Amino acid sequence: MISVVVVDDQELMRGGLRMVLGAQEDIEVTGEAGDGAEAIRLAEKLRPDVVLMDVRMPVLDGVEATKRIVAAGTARVLVMTTFDLDEYVYAALRGGASGFLLKDTPPSHLVSALRAVASGEAVVSPSVTRRLLDRFVGTGGQPLRDAAVLNVLTDREREVLVLIAKGLSNIEIAEALFLSEATVKTHVGRILSKLELRDRVQAVVLAYETGLTRPGTG
Repeated sequence: MISVVVVDDQELMRGGLRMVLGAQEDIEVTGEAGDGAEAIRLAEKLRPDVVLMDVRMPVLDGVEATKRIVAAGTARVLVMTTFDLDEYVYAALRGGASGFLLKDTPPSHLVSALRAVASGEAVVSPSVTRRLLDRFVGTGGQPLRDAAVLNVLTDREREVLVLIAKGLSNIEIAEALFLSEATVKTHVGRILSKLELRDRVQAVVLAYETGLTRPGTG
């Protein structure tokens, strides 16, 4: 069973999510919270597989709650938002969220996303991620991170990272670089390990923040 804690300041929203998720044989809603502080307490107490996190809430917002939950290692976090171009979403991704969904996402997509995050994958639309980063990263043309952090990568790994940042899948990267998919998977794993990143979402953020990929070039 995949255990989930639902966090939203609107009781009606929490109820709807509970109904959708509770109808799945492999998903169990083990707790609900109406603000970020309560979410942190529940995550620590219940140790769910995934926290489904709203971002704009009273007491403590979802961004700070995400950072603390991820840092504590108590759960993976999937962020929900009403707006796809939202500084809160960008901050949550930087804070370690495994991706985000719009609140009007069809129930079937929500369920699939939760399963993916629970299994260790990242869930985010590359096109939306790029638009977020185009808007919030490198304003003024200046990188937000020292590109020297990328020096641990080989030339091939840097090539792969650029293509990850452009939203390409492993299969598409393999075709672009004339490699096998298995080889690409190995490169991706090494990139995440060397840069101490949780998943592809954080890899995309880092590629933009160091200037390896520029807004508008994807």
